[in-house]
Order: sequence, then structure tokens, then C-alpha cells
Amino acid sequence: MRFGQAKKCNDRQTRTTAAVLKVNIPSMTLLPRHGRAVLALSGLCFISLSVYGTPLELGKRYTSDFFNGDFDLIWQQMTDEMRETMGSKAALGEFQRRVATGAGSETRVIRETVRRQAGANTYLRYSVFDRSDVPVVVSWSFDSNERIAGFDIHPEQQPAVSPHLDYQTKAHLRLPFDGHWFVFWGGRSIEQNYHAAVEDQRFAYDFIVVKDGVSHRGDGTIESDFFCFGSPVLSPAIAKVVTVERLLADNPPGIMDSANPAGNHVILDLGNDEYAVLAHLKANSIIVEQGDELEPGQFIGECGNSGNTSEPHLHFHIQDRAEFGEGSGLPVYFHDYTADGEYVRRGEPVQGQTVSPGHLSRAE
Repeated sequence: MRFGQAKKCNDRQTRTTAAVLKVNIPSMTLLPRHGRAVLALSGLCFISLSVYGTPLELGKRYTSDFFNGDFDLIWQQMTDEMRETMGSKAALGEFQRRVATGAGSETRVIRETVRRQAGANTYLRYSVFDRSDVPVVVSWSFDSNERIAGFDIHPEQQPAVSPHLDYQTKAHLRLPFDGHWFVFWGGRSIEQNYHAAVEDQRFAYDFIVVKDGVSHRGDGTIESDFFCFGSPVLSPAIAKVVTVERLLADNPPGIMDSANPAGNHVILDLGNDEYAVLAHLKANSIIVEQGDELEPGQFIGECGNSGNTSEPHLHFHIQDRAEFGEGSGLPVYFHDYTADGEYVRRGEPVQGQTVSPGHLSRAE
């Protein structure tokens, strides 16, 4: 959800520098909330120096300043949370030297784009570096006041190899919630869905609730500030419960429990070697037990912030094994839902869409 975003969340484990050193490039994920995008932007502090421009212009300027070793403006324009995450302006210089050692110099810009998501603009720059065998991605995330709320440099990842790209889900799936939810991560490309780099989560989703472009009320410092926290999580299909974990505490926003990646979660046997994982549920909210047989839409528990997640959201994926973190992920085709106001009989939601069960949307 960013998924505070070295991550929104990595539902397998916290992504560390070592995990992305495929080309010996240090990864710096200074994204205080969720995966690689900012979901919540809080703690704003206005300063005398203001910088105006489009996200594309700002991204170009800060990237140039960073690689030229000019860090004053970057530091001044960071949010308080970013500065706290970073520690000091000197850390920018150290990181710039590490990037230069590992990746070398930027020789060509492949493409630049700006993505707007849940109240934040993210500038993405894909470039060739003379010591890297793969493109390198530079990203800057900006809050509504154009302050820097996220900064990341990493080798471009590729989707995990999957034998199931053409697989058609056999279970008749409904969305695992009622009401309108935002697809924060979802889709088949890395750009749409950072989970796609992981085999068992190749087709996973992170869902949140967004109102007026943001995911929380107030400053987002407590779990209950977030609109999705405590919302009912429902069975997506006829299913049998095979795994239940319910006793883990919910994390304060921005604090992640890497020792328990899925947090409180339920794994459902959908039949035909399809297993649904619903993760990061609220502590002590799960009412089903192992062996229970469920109907579509039956209450399971509440959306929470347990496990390796930086803010409340619902993680959902289907895999071909009953054990979390094992096996291969399977495509997820939901039935009878609405995406951005358009009815979908059967389909795969993608990042940026607002989705709701079809029966609810038609009634409205």
C-alpha cells in the first residue's frame, strides 16, 4: 500500500538493500509509508523556501541536483517525516557515492513518467547507467504541497516467471469486501504492482479506502485514522478455512512487523488447488476457525494493520499451495463488480481503480 514504502508492504519480508543488489546498486527507500508509493502524507511543515513546478519538472530538477551532489534544496524540501527517516543531509551524500560506486553514471534516460495515486504524485525515471546491466529507476514522491515525501533508487525489477499467465480462476470470486475500495497495488506489471516480482504473490492485490484523494482522516498517526481500518473483510467464495492467525497486535502506522509478514491472516481452500490469502487483519477480529465452511460474502474479520505493513490495508492473493509464501501465485478474476463506475462481469482490477461489488454499485 506503500503499500511507507520500503514498502506499501512487502507481504513476504521487509525488502532490504541486499535483496535488490542484483547489480550492486544500493536501494534507498525513503518512503515513510508503504512499498514504493506514498499513501499517507502527514506532518507537513512549511518553510520559507518554496519550489514550484509540475511533478515532472521537480523530479528532473531533484534528480539532477542529486547526481551533481547539490543536496541543499532536496533536504529543505523534504517533509519532516522524510528527514526523520533519513537522519541528516549528509546521508544523501553517502547514498550518492554508493550509487555512483554500484551503478556508475547515468548515460541515457529511457523514459520519464508521473503517476498520481491516493493523493500523491510520483515521478519515475528509467535510465541506463554505465555499470548496470539493467535499467535503474529513480523515483520522487510529492505531497499536495510539492514537498518530497518519498525518494528511491533501485534496479528495475522484472515480473516473476509464471507458468500461470493464461490461467483462468476456477472459483467464482466476489470482491472480499463491500463498499468502495481503491486498488493501490494491482495488475500484472511491476509498475502497477510491486508484488509481481514475487512468485507466490505474482497477481496479488493491496486494497485501501480513499476519500477525497487520501487514505486517512487527520494526520494518520493512529490506526483508526485510516478509513479502511476496522472495515469488514468477507469470504470471496465458497471456501473452507485452512489457516487462521488472529492474535498479533496492530502496528502503529509506519511501524512494520517483518517477523510476521502476513500479520493476522486467513487462508481459504477454494477447491481445485486454489488457496486465497487475506492478510493484515485487525487483532482479535477474525471469527472463523480452521475447518469452517464459508459462503461468499460471509464475515471473516476486519481490515487491520498487523504484520509487515506500514498502514492499514487488505492484502489478497491466490496461490496453488495451502502454505503462505509457498507455491505459485494464480491470476485473480473477480465476478460481478464495478470499476470506476463501469460494471465488469468478470475481470482483473488494476492499480488506480475504485472497485465495489456489482450488486452494491447497481443498487446505488
